[in-house]
Formats: sequence, C-alpha cells, structure tokens
Amino acid sequence: MTDLASFQSAVDEILPTVRAELEDLVRIPSVSSPAFDQTQLDRSAERVADILRDCGITDIDIIKLETESGTGRPAILAHKAGPEGAPTVLLYAHHDVQPPGDRSTWDTEPFEPTEVNGRLYGRGTADDKAGILVHAGALRVLEQLGGLPVSVTLFIEGEEEIGSPTFVDFLNAHRDRLEADVIVVTDSNNWTVDVPSLTTSLRGIVGLEVTVDVLDHALHSGMYGGPVLDAVMIASRLIATLHDDTGAVAVEGLTGYDDAQANYPEEQLRADMGVLDGVELAGTGSLASRLWTKPALSVIGMDVTSVEKSSNTMIPSCRFQLSLRIAPGQEPAEALEHLKKHLENNAPFGAHVSFGAGELGPSFQATNNDVMDLARGALRDAWGTEPVDIGVGGSIPFISDLAKVFPDAKILVTGIEDPDTRAHSGNESLHLGTFRNAILAEALLLARLGK
Repeated sequence: MTDLASFQSAVDEILPTVRAELEDLVRIPSVSSPAFDQTQLDRSAERVADILRDCGITDIDIIKLETESGTGRPAILAHKAGPEGAPTVLLYAHHDVQPPGDRSTWDTEPFEPTEVNGRLYGRGTADDKAGILVHAGALRVLEQLGGLPVSVTLFIEGEEEIGSPTFVDFLNAHRDRLEADVIVVTDSNNWTVDVPSLTTSLRGIVGLEVTVDVLDHALHSGMYGGPVLDAVMIASRLIATLHDDTGAVAVEGLTGYDDAQANYPEEQLRADMGVLDGVELAGTGSLASRLWTKPALSVIGMDVTSVEKSSNTMIPSCRFQLSLRIAPGQEPAEALEHLKKHLENNAPFGAHVSFGAGELGPSFQATNNDVMDLARGALRDAWGTEPVDIGVGGSIPFISDLAKVFPDAKILVTGIEDPDTRAHSGNESLHLGTFRNAILAEALLLARLGK
C-alpha cells in the first residue's frame, strides 16, 4: 500500500506551483479553430514543454505532423524512463481550447484565470489544460517521494477541439514512442465535486448537413403564398419527424439500451442543465441512459433569413446541421445511413432533400480489468468516498482510435470536470478541490501501477 498521508502532504506542497502553471497556460488563447491566431498554439506548446522540463523531463519534442491534407497543430511528445521492467503509462491531455464565444456570457475575462468561491474561471481551466497539470502535478509528487515507479510518456495534443484531424496519422507515425501498457486520458467528468468517476462508455457522433429545396427562386409571399410551403416550414416539419411524441429519437435502425448503474435524480439533472420551470424532460427510460446509452439528436445550426433582415418573401431553400449522438456499440457509418434514409422518406410534400459533408466519430465501451480496479481505488483514497462508473453522452472519438492502434493497452478515462464546469460555454471553470484530488489520485495510481 502507498502511504496516503505522504502523498497528501506532497500534493499540498506542490499545489501552488502547479496552479500557477495552469494559470499561465490559461492566459494563452490557444484556440485551434482556423479562424483564430494559430501562433498562440505555438506559445501554448512551448509553455507545456517548459512545464514538463520543470518536472524533470528532458526527452521532449514539439511536433507538427505533415500529412496529405495539411500540417497538424503542435503536439508535445515527451518521455521519462522508470525502473527497468516497469510498465509504461501514456498520459494524454490537450492544450488547445474552444473559442471564448460571446463575451456577454462570461462574468470574468475568458483568458484571465479568476478564482470565485473555490472555482477557477477561464477558458481551458478545465477543458483540458487542467488535465495537463494533473499529469505534471502527479509527476512532481512522485519525484518528490523518491522517483517515478513507472516509465511515462506524455502526449499533449493541440487539435482536439477541432476533431483531432491528424490524430490517427500521429499515432501511426510515432507508434514506437507511444506504445504503452496503460493509457490515461484526463479529459472527462466526475459525478459531482464530492464523488469521483471513471468513465466507462462514450457515445459516438454523426454529423450531417441537410438542405431542403422547394423553389428555384424566392417569391413574393403575398402573391404566391398558399399552394407551396416555404423551405423553412418544410424543413421544420421534416425536423419534427425525428422525434416521437415523448421526445425520444424516432429514426428507425438507431440502437439504445437502458443499463446505467448510476441514478441521476431529476432535480439534480434540472439544476445541472439549467432547465427552465415547466419544461418537460424528453425521452423514456432512466435519465442516465438517456444521457449515456441512448441516441440524442439536435439541430445545432440553421441558415435562414434573420428576423432583422426578413421581408415578405417565400424562402426557396433552407440548410441545417444535425448532430446525432449514437449509443455505445453502434457503428457511426451505419447510423448515418439510417438518418439519411429517414430524412429522404419523410420529406413533406415531395420537397427535395440533399446532404452535405458528414462527420463520423466512434463510440467507446470499456471492458472491466485490474487496472480499472486500481484506478477506482486511487479515486476512492483521493476523494475519501466510493467512485461511480459513468457513461458520458459526449463523444471523444480518439479514444476508440487509441484502442484500435494499441489493442493491448488498458485505457482509463478520468477527469477534472463536474456538472458545473460548463466546458465549451461561457463561465467555464475548474473546482479547485477536484483539481487537487485528481492530482492525488493520479499520483497514487502511477505508484500502484509501479508495484
């Protein structure tokens, strides 16, 4: 057994340094979306490399992978050897962040880390720059307590927030350097700030652009309105067919199941989501299954004339973007075909339906193993309470890529987020108690893997 008190003391000693490093990173607006200044990603990568050097790691490279489709964002690949014969652990996180969005949705400056009531606010404080510092903090703790008990490789990606376009190419190009017995991905959630979690399943994702055409040009809505419905009305009627009267997804061929072990109370879900009073919840089955193991379908964008610019004109064409989350185990290409078939078969009044580019991201389903048991024990000791196995409704497709490229590695998905983190939204924040516990849990896990 590891000496828990010694680990706790070591974490508390290094915590101010690690927090300061996190705040430095948050101040760098490393948005990977091409509409933003990409030199900030170079700054971010260099700062991550400096942090790892301060942790005693000297084998560090910053790599921009050249592929047929272009140059990847800067990734950090680092390694430090442990004792001979010790297992190798690959630690993953990403240093790119989402755009800040509308400034009015923030109570603080997005790229100036600010503590309010025990939470650190700022873009990337949680997703996922805190993940980087969890790894760095755990390494500092272990060095302070006598050295690394395992060999460690760090892969800090720079393009996760734009779908990791060069991820698989990177894995294949640097396979020998990335090979590991255990992979720890620190980019997920906890049940609450007081109850830690191990993520055991992730939904896949299917994105589809849809265009509805009814006329070859716009028309005066008074002179010609009546015999033909405008494209926005048709698109609205088509979108309405995607769910049944309960709000469950009604696309034939999509799978789902209800075997979630965790109980998600309705009042907690409403509070976590900010559901307005009187708004009914959609779907059937347990709330956890609706979030984790059943499909979900949203319209995430629509091109129509704004109210401000509207006129008495029948709109001939309407384009919208669908985001479908699929249950763990369903193939995204299969789900895409089911979705297309439904839209074609349900087009109202013979409207023309066509499709643009689609996005496909696989799901993930973990198989229980001894390393997961070690992780649960580390989480239990760090938080002082039993952890919960959870699914996540969001998609992290690269985890399935890791499983395919490294089929013998045991993958752990841990996290520093909680229901109030608001990743990708205004007022993103990190609970500082969770941050401390996550560092402690990872240090304990690495120590126990070494034994």
